Order: sequence, then structure tokens, then C-alpha cells
Amino acid sequence: MKPQPLPADTLRRVIKVARLDGLSIFVVSGGFALITMAFGDLIGTSVGLLVAAAGWSEWHGAKLLQRGRARGINWLVRSQLYLLVVILLYVMRQMTNYDPEYVRSMVTPYMKQMFDSVGLDTQQVLPMVRTAFYVIYGTVALVTLFYQGGLALYYRRRIAAVQTALAEAKRPQ
Repeated sequence: MKPQPLPADTLRRVIKVARLDGLSIFVVSGGFALITMAFGDLIGTSVGLLVAAAGWSEWHGAKLLQRGRARGINWLVRSQLYLLVVILLYVMRQMTNYDPEYVRSMVTPYMKQMFDSVGLDTQQVLPMVRTAFYVIYGTVALVTLFYQGGLALYYRRRIAAVQTALAEAKRPQ
């Protein structure tokens, strides 16, 4: 059986994970927010900015921990729960706003020609598109639930070790 890591090692690992995850989320979602803003997509831009805020929040929590402030661990847990809620709300919005007429309007003559070449007409393809739409968004929801939920749990289970490490670091040698 592997021995429990020292609190200081746990603190270093938590900070490393939070900095990498937070910065990645911030940069990627911030980039998507800029792209969607360029296309005039207000919903996409808003969601991108809300997700970027979660990344910043996680990164900020890691910085607080680096500075010896125990409240940083709470920032990490909350950032994951906040991100989980934002993504699940976005997925629910998308799934409830599926518009088959919009999908039909997006079919180009070239796409119709491709469908014809494989023996399908547009009416046969539309149910497949709808199924793919729901499978993709359902997968996003499921992955988010496991990843953000798991990361929130990871941070939460390390609160005691992080607090111990920070208290030990403050103690005079």
C-alpha cells in the first residue's frame, strides 16, 4: 500500500493542477469568446466569458494558496462547481432550443447532392442530425459532470492536507 503524501506535497500538487487547469480554461474559453464576439454571437460570447471567469477563479485560488492563504482552496472548489453549473445550463439551453427548420435551411445544394449520391434525401438525414445533436450535447454534459464534479471533489478532499501544510509553513522553525 502506498503511503499518504505529506501535506506539503499535496499542497504543491493542488497548486500545480489548479494553475494548469485554470489557465487552460481561461485561455481557451477567452479565445472562443473573442471568436464568437467577432461573429456577433451574443450567447456564445457570454458563455465564453462566464467559463473564462471560472478559469480565472481557479487560477486566483491557486495564487492565494501560493501566498499561504487557506481560503484559496475554497476558490478552487467553487470554481469547479460554478463551471459545472454554467456548462450544464448552456447544454440544457441548447438541447431545448433545437430547431429543425434552421438545420433544414443550412443544407446546401452541394450537401443535397452528396446525400443523393449515397441514396439519402434530406428528410432521412434530418433525424440523424437531430440524434447527433443530442448525443453531442449529452456527452458534453456527462463529461462535464464527471470532470468538473471530480475536480471539485479532488480539491474538497484535500482541504485538510492543504490547511495543515499552510499551518506548518507559518510555524517558526
